[in-house]
Amino acid sequence: MTDQLLTPKQVQAEYGFAPPTLANWRWMGQGPEYIKQTPGKGGRIKYRRSAIEAWLQAQTVQTGGAAA
Repeated sequence: MTDQLLTPKQVQAEYGFAPPTLANWRWMGQGPEYIKQTPGKGGRIKYRRSAIEAWLQAQTVQTGGAAA
């Protein structure tokens, strides 16, 4: 089974992160890892589903932990 590649619009539909938010995170070096399929400012961007899930897991804060 291959890891599904999602466009920013598909990420929005499934996870609720708007494409402009994803673009801002990429510019700031934050957010989930991504694949840039074509060079340049308008290059096509895809996200591996596993990268999004791993990023979400890393953002999860346990109740009562140090960050609480």
